[in-house]
Formats: sequence, C-alpha cells, structure tokens
Amino acid sequence: MAGNKKFATWAVSLTNFLDLSCIVAGASGLTLWTSALKLDNFQVGLLGALSANAFGSAIGALIGGHLSDKYGRKVIYTYDMLVYMLGTLIVVFSMNFPMLLAGFIITGIAVGAGVPASWTYISETSDEGNRAKNIGISQFSWSMGPVIIFVAGMLLAPLGLLGNRILFALLTLIAFIAWLLQRGLDESQEWVEQKQKEKETGERPHPYKDLFSNAVSVKSVLFLIGVYMFWNLVAGAMGFFMLFVYETVGDLSNLQANLLQAVLWIFTALAGYFGFAMYGDKVSHRGFYFVGAAMAVISWLILTYVGMSWTALIAFIVIWGISAGIGAQAWYALWATELFPTKYRVGSQGVMFFVVRGSAGIWSIFFPLILQNMGFKAAGTFMIGLLVVSLVIGTLWTPKTRGKFLDEITKERYAEIGVDTEKSY
Repeated sequence: MAGNKKFATWAVSLTNFLDLSCIVAGASGLTLWTSALKLDNFQVGLLGALSANAFGSAIGALIGGHLSDKYGRKVIYTYDMLVYMLGTLIVVFSMNFPMLLAGFIITGIAVGAGVPASWTYISETSDEGNRAKNIGISQFSWSMGPVIIFVAGMLLAPLGLLGNRILFALLTLIAFIAWLLQRGLDESQEWVEQKQKEKETGERPHPYKDLFSNAVSVKSVLFLIGVYMFWNLVAGAMGFFMLFVYETVGDLSNLQANLLQAVLWIFTALAGYFGFAMYGDKVSHRGFYFVGAAMAVISWLILTYVGMSWTALIAFIVIWGISAGIGAQAWYALWATELFPTKYRVGSQGVMFFVVRGSAGIWSIFFPLILQNMGFKAAGTFMIGLLVVSLVIGTLWTPKTRGKFLDEITKERYAEIGVDTEKSY
C-alpha cells in the first residue's frame, strides 16, 4: 500500500511538472513566434494573458474544481492530460496566430483543471505524518520542469522556431506518459466516503454556495489568497519577464540569462525536496513559513538595491531559488487541501486558483509598463512590497494542522468539537 501511494504521488506530480514546463516553453519561444507570425504587441499580450500563466489556467481551475468535487478526482486524471496534449499539439503545428492562441488557451485550461486536483489527491491519499512530504515531492516536480525546459531550450536554440515546436512536442510526449500512469490510479477514498455519505443523507452540496455561506471557509479563502496571490504576482512576472530583465537591465546575454534561471530552478527543486518534503511534517509551520517568505524578500532587496553585479545575481538566484522551494506555493498547496471539507475541497481551490492566476494576468500587463516608465528599482520595490504582504499574512495566521488527519482538521474547524490543537503548532 505504501508503495502504491508513493507511486501515485509521483505520477500525479507530473501534472505540476507540466504546469510550469508549458509556461517556460511558451515564454522562451515568444520572440520566435512574434517574428515568424509577425505578431503585434496586443497579440503578444493576449498570449501571455490567456496562457497557463494567467487566465487560461484560471478558467480551467473553475471548471476542474467543480468536476473534481462532483464526479471524482479520477475523472480529472482520465481526461485532463488528453486536453493538455491537444493544446500542445496545436502549438506544435501552429501556422497562424489563432492556432497559437488556441493552443496556449487549451493547454492553460488543462493546467488549471489538473493542478488543484493533483494537490488534493496527494493530500487525501497521504497519512497525517507525511502530507507535507508528498506535497514537497510535487513541488520538486514543479521545479524540475523549468530546469529541463531551459536546458532543452538552449540545446534546441540553433533550430530557431523549430526548436520551440520540438519543446512542445516533448511536453506532449511527457503528458502522454502522465496520462498512462494517472488513468490507472484508484479514486481518493476521502471522496468515495463523502459521496457515500451524500447518498445516505440525500445531501446535494453546491460547490460555491456552501463555500461562501460558511464564515470559516470564507476566512480560509481570504487567508490563502493573501498567502499565495501576492507571492505569485512576483513569481508569475518572473516566469514571463525575468529573462528580459536580465538581458535589458543586467546587460546579460541570452545564454547567461537562461543559465541563471536554470540554476535558480535547480535550487528551487532541491529546496522543495530536501527542505519542504523532509521537514514540513516535523517542524513549526509558522517558523518554517517565515524563513522561506523572509528569504524571498531578502533576495529582491539584493536585486533591487544592490544592483546586478555577478555577486548580487548569484546571491539572488540562490536565495530566491531556495525560498521558492520552501515558500508560499508549497504552503498554499498544503493548506488549501487541509482547510476545507472534502465536499468542496477542490472547488474552493478552483476559486482561489482563478483569482491567483487571473491577477497574475492583470499584473503581467502592468509590470512591463512600470519597468519601462519608472525603471527597475521602482518595479523591484513593488515586488518587495507584494512579498512582504504575503510574509505578514502567512506568519500571523498560520493554521494549526501539522500531524492531524484531514477529517480531524475538518471537524475541529467546522464542527467545533474542541480538539486540543496546540500540539500541531
């Protein structure tokens, strides 16, 4: 059984790998597509805003969250990767802007549907003592996507646009492997028991009415959006614009910029596995969260106010890389699966993911304008402010969930049975 759970964790984590991989692949080929298809600024903006980095995944999260709670986690793993493959194949064979945009949108929808369901499945099939460990594995997988895509992108760079088409073909192949592995997974027992309960009681939960009519759930939504959205505004802008920042502000070559980002993601992957996965179930969540969030702030203070010397750049990629592996996204993935009842556990994440990725789409419009009109120091100061907000919210209102079963957390929060929670702090 333990072996099956471990296999399921790694298989489902491929969804996280494919999430960031398609974002990085799309961003790395944007200049090539712009030149080949003679795209204007508005069309380039649409690609960024409707991709997996923003509104595409936001829409997919709303759809997938509802489907996962109503029909099961397994329904996502039966069909989601097929949708992803359709999107990436359209990109591979794109001959005009409408095809390219359609490929970006479809891939984004698949990502949005799959990622919250993957975190939920991992959490629901984990024991109370290794939930953070398994979420950390998904964080490791998420981080390895950019490493592989950056390296592959550099190797394929001499092929120009053909190289980017090959990158998306590679993602199609990986998605096919993920589909083969995931479609054979068992359904989440938590979901099966919830549906049995609904059948016996005649209850018909409404995913959004139930979520927003409960004060505890609303507070959890606001807390988690505060933790994740403000951090993701920085991370999302970095995912799409950081190469541009390195090259224009730091005067680095494209090869140097890509190597920096690849090394950054290696540190993120290592921190996700050897940091969050190994210690997330063992140490104080509040202290651990604070360390990761504080490192994120420090990294941007260095980049913004010290400058882009090689010493500062190396310090930045090391500190930010580690913080990203143990920081807000990992904690959001864990807490978002713990703080809501099974009946709308994925639906609630769909709402939050919609807000988070949607806000990233809007911010991706304003960030380059700030960078162009006010300079990098002003843009960096905005980033620091966003990270400070995430740090304060997560540190002040850290939930007490460590070492508890999911149903114990639910009863404690929603039924007020008076369980002593101090041991989990």
